[in-house]
Amino acid sequence: MDWNDLRYFLAVARTTSLTQAAAELKVSQSTVSRRILELEDDLGVALFQRHQTGYFLTDEGREVLRNAEQVEDSILALERGAAGLDKDPSGVVRLATSENLATHLIIPALPAFRERYPGICLEIITSTVAAELGRREADIALRVVRPTRGNLTVRSVGHMTYSVYGSRDYLDRHPYVEGEPLGGRHFIAWDDSHAFMPAAAWLTREHPGCKIVLVTSSLPSQIAAVRAGLGLAVIPDFLAVGDDLLPVIPSERMFSNKVWLVTHTDLVASARVRAIMDFLAERVTRAKLDLSRSAPTGWRTEP
Repeated sequence: MDWNDLRYFLAVARTTSLTQAAAELKVSQSTVSRRILELEDDLGVALFQRHQTGYFLTDEGREVLRNAEQVEDSILALERGAAGLDKDPSGVVRLATSENLATHLIIPALPAFRERYPGICLEIITSTVAAELGRREADIALRVVRPTRGNLTVRSVGHMTYSVYGSRDYLDRHPYVEGEPLGGRHFIAWDDSHAFMPAAAWLTREHPGCKIVLVTSSLPSQIAAVRAGLGLAVIPDFLAVGDDLLPVIPSERMFSNKVWLVTHTDLVASARVRAIMDFLAERVTRAKLDLSRSAPTGWRTEP
C-alpha cells in the first residue's frame, strides 16, 4: 500500500469533499478521486458513500481511518525526529499566528533575521483558528490563547493589553454619559465563530446588552471601522497608533493576555525551529512596551 494513498484518504475523510481535499494537497480533484478509487480497489472495500453533499465514511472507512491516523502519527513523529538531526539552521519553518502579530510585530523584523539565517524560509499562516501542530499544519505557533492538548512545548514570552477605543470624531458626536462609557454608543463586535477570542468573551461577559453596529471576522476590519467613526471596539494597545484613536475604557480596567510560543516537543531539537523560536521570543520581549502600553501624555481618556 502506498502511504500517499492514505494521505488522500485522510484529506477526504476530514473534509468530506474532493474539492477541499484537492486544495489542501495542491493537486487536481480528478487526482484525488483516482487515488481514492485505487485505495478502495487495493483494500477491496468501499471507504466512502458518495452523495451530492459530500463524501461520507462507511463503517469500513471509519475503521481504515482509525488505522490510517496511527500510521500518520508514526510518520509525522519520524519526520519530527529527523528534523532534530539537522544541526544547520536551514529549510522551511511554518509559523501560525494572528494577522496583527505577523504584520506589525514579526515581518518588520524579518530582514535582520534573514541576514543571520539566509537558509531558513519562513512560511507564515495567519488565522484566528489554532493550527494543529501535531498534524504538521504548522511547526510553531505564536498565540494569545494557550493550547490545552497535544504533546507540545509551551512558553510564555510576554503579554498583550487591550483597551476599548473610539475615533476622536465618533466620541465628539457621542459624548460620554456619566457612569456609562458605552451609553448611547455602538460597538463593533466579533462574529459567533470567533466567540472564543478574548475580546469577544470580554464583551459578552461585561456588556451583554451593548448595541452592535457591525459584526466582523477580522481585527483589521474592526480597526478600520473604528477609524471610520462607526463605533467602539476592543483593540490591542500596540495597534492603536495615531492620535485619531482614543481609549474609552483603558487597559487597567480591561484584561491582558499572555503571548504563548508553542511547538511540538519533537521539534525542539531542530536547529531551524530553535532559531525561529529564539527570534520570536526576543522580538516579543523587545516589543514589550509596544504590546502593553499606556495612553501617551496628552491623550484624552474618559472617567
